Amino acid sequence: MTPAIALVGLGDIALGAHLPALLRSHDVRIAALVDPDAERRESAAFAVGAPSYPDLSEVDGVDGVVLATPPWVTTGLVVEAAKAGRFVLAEKPIATSLAEAKALDALTEHERARVQVGLTYRHDPALELLREWIAEGRLGGPLLVRAHIYDERRDESDPAHAARLEETLRHGMPVVHEGAHVFDWFSFLFGGPPSEIRDGWSLATRQGLAEPNLCGARLDYPQGTVVLAEFGWLTGALPRCEISVLGDRGHVLIDGGTFDLTLDDGRSVEKVAFEPDRATRCFDRQLTRFVELMTGVRRAPSPDLADGLAALATSERVATEMGAR
Repeated sequence: MTPAIALVGLGDIALGAHLPALLRSHDVRIAALVDPDAERRESAAFAVGAPSYPDLSEVDGVDGVVLATPPWVTTGLVVEAAKAGRFVLAEKPIATSLAEAKALDALTEHERARVQVGLTYRHDPALELLREWIAEGRLGGPLLVRAHIYDERRDESDPAHAARLEETLRHGMPVVHEGAHVFDWFSFLFGGPPSEIRDGWSLATRQGLAEPNLCGARLDYPQGTVVLAEFGWLTGALPRCEISVLGDRGHVLIDGGTFDLTLDDGRSVEKVAFEPDRATRCFDRQLTRFVELMTGVRRAPSPDLADGLAALATSERVATEMGAR
């Protein structure tokens, strides 16, 4: 039987990534759309041809839910859906803080095993290949990593987008929201979470922001790897979004938008690109693994709640070092 899915939250990430992945898949059926905003709800329902509801509590007859909701809403919905016997794919971060995430303690082990965390880009084949290169010693070691995570430019022609980002800043600096992805990548690549967070900084580029919109930190990872990470939102122009991994034998540059890899070992330059585009391949692979979890092909979620909470814990530790708490 084809699993029936409810898509909860109809904002940018839902309409731009989750919904297209659901529509591309032949392995799921969109049975419900949920959003408190009547205009978004009715527009999506008309386009998809599925019933819509203002609240998840009104939805019956679905096997799983995809939560594309703000993190200050997601935590409670994870508990509600899992306790109702549904499988859950929940956007990162799973909560805005570890204190808020304590609500997840109400879940039993069986219920936790139904929850997959949307650390979407963990599924990218580029990260899998880079991890192989690191393990094979192609870069040497220890490694110096520079991560410049700059996205979400302030666009004067789209004030609604800027307003949403400013509201998000009320729930933490960019590292709290973007860090869940990035620190999960590094744990995946380097064999575990950071052993130490050495220092941090933050900067508000203009007055009136609830939190600084630029921030960064220095972290130590296993095998002597040092990570210099920066995160930035809401400036009129942004630097390139990219990650640099440098060792004694070679250097890899990861394009932050495409995840194209460029490996330079001092003798030759190797470029690797993947198809289709990064969002399509990652959201499709993520959904495939969620379907495998729902249908019993996969016995455990990947990434699971522990992965999501570990990424959140690192983000929160970094935010604390930056002086945000």
